[in-house]
Amino acid sequence: MMRHCCATMDDSVPLLSPTTEGSTMGEVSATKSLPAAIYFLILLSAIGGFLFGYDTGVVSGAMILVREDFKLSIEWHELIVSATIAAAMMAALVAGPASDRFGRRPVILCASLVFLAGALVMGAAPEKVTLLVGRIIVGIGIGFASMAVPVYLSEVSPVELRGRITVVNNIFITGGQVISAVVSGIFSEVTMGWRYMLGLAGLPALLQLIGSAFMPESPRWLISRGRDAEAMKVLEKIRPKDADLINEIEVMKAALAEDTNQRGLREVLSSAPVRQALLVGSLLQLFQQISGINTVMYYSASIITMAGITDKSLAIWLSAATSSMNFFGTFLGLWLVERLGRRSLTLGSLLGTMLSLFVMALTFQMAYINSPKVTFPNSDSHECFADSCGVCTSKSSCGYCFMGDQNDILNSTCLATDETSYNEMSVTGWCSNSTLINDGQVTFAYDWCPYKYAWLCIMGLAIYLLCFSPGMGPMPWTINSEIYPGWARATCTSITTSINWTANLVVSLTFLTLTELLLKHGTALIASFVISQGKTRIGIFSCHVINFFCYFYHI
Repeated sequence: MMRHCCATMDDSVPLLSPTTEGSTMGEVSATKSLPAAIYFLILLSAIGGFLFGYDTGVVSGAMILVREDFKLSIEWHELIVSATIAAAMMAALVAGPASDRFGRRPVILCASLVFLAGALVMGAAPEKVTLLVGRIIVGIGIGFASMAVPVYLSEVSPVELRGRITVVNNIFITGGQVISAVVSGIFSEVTMGWRYMLGLAGLPALLQLIGSAFMPESPRWLISRGRDAEAMKVLEKIRPKDADLINEIEVMKAALAEDTNQRGLREVLSSAPVRQALLVGSLLQLFQQISGINTVMYYSASIITMAGITDKSLAIWLSAATSSMNFFGTFLGLWLVERLGRRSLTLGSLLGTMLSLFVMALTFQMAYINSPKVTFPNSDSHECFADSCGVCTSKSSCGYCFMGDQNDILNSTCLATDETSYNEMSVTGWCSNSTLINDGQVTFAYDWCPYKYAWLCIMGLAIYLLCFSPGMGPMPWTINSEIYPGWARATCTSITTSINWTANLVVSLTFLTLTELLLKHGTALIASFVISQGKTRIGIFSCHVINFFCYFYHI
């Protein structure tokens, strides 16, 4: 029903405003030759998306090294990761009104400047508090860019290319995540390599800062301020010579007139069909984050080490390989969306995400059940008394100490961890001797167990990203831009975006704590169960909403 409804909508239907006409992904239109200036603007502004992706991706590899250098606790690890999200959420609330008042270009310029400052602070951070401040500064830049860049791209793009060009921002985000993972791998064996990982974000920020000096203001914003002559000059530079610029300006004015008729939350909630649409949009944004995508991006290297990959550099490179699935899956979504339709692609993506999380949970469960035995139980410590590695590492204050190779363990015991060494050593016993550990004579496993099927977890992680990225990645944003009538779009979009940021913050702030309380397989099972509920509810509600709009607008 979703594909039929959306495919037959007339451009005059108020369900889609003039600002979103032709913005569906995959739309093909005969286009005239565009001047090089428009491609320059698209590339330059999309760097903001690249910076967004780079920051979300680089923290995964960098934090493995940072936590050891700064002796971070789990709480500090979560705080440093999540501070950026909290700052971005607050900055996004400011960026919207700021871009309306001062223009899109100044906000993008400010985002670049803030990104640059944050990268320098993070790269030079002497201790964890300064690093936290740097993460907050970068979060402000992300919040500004996440609001201003998509709007600017949409407003400078020709209407027939608007959908595909706006998707460029999402491609740059996922591309930034892949590049950051590769950079993390390159510097993973360099002394204080995390400083280079975090500090290199300043280079594209500097490039965008310099380029912003040559960026024109959005013609739509200029028209909203009555500066039609300036808007015409901008359009003359970024449109074909024979384009009907006068008509385009009139269309913009009509769209701006419609925007002045926006109504508030009370009117939205008093309308039953819009209320149902808002529920679908909110659920989509909620389950996008509850499914754990940003947690996977922030903690992918940590998840891989939990599966039993002890070499930090290898874990970071494997994280880079799995992150590439997210990038390639974005292109898969562009190819599938008009062939399967929004609803089918979203529900199929949810199903694949749920099954891949179940595979990861099953892998961690198998590792727990089949974990190596403890040959010398620690009778001196009641808290660390355990008969297997799984039981031992499930206790936050204990670790599994063993001699020999992972596939041929000679002797083992369960010992209390030394928090001052970020749980890399034990307080007593064989694994309290750093010389034995560095020489490889003993190994101390804090939050993992030797497991020969660790590759299953990595496979589940890769499948998860490949299933998530085509559907649940872009579709919540795409569907939210299409299912509201013009008078309610601004209010509903702001509500659903806030839900997305809030859920992102809560999930990233609690992931490591949940893996301690519920164990790794318990956390993955809960995520899989929640997604299964989301699949059912989104499917039911989306049918009601689409059926209503198709009936109401006689589609």
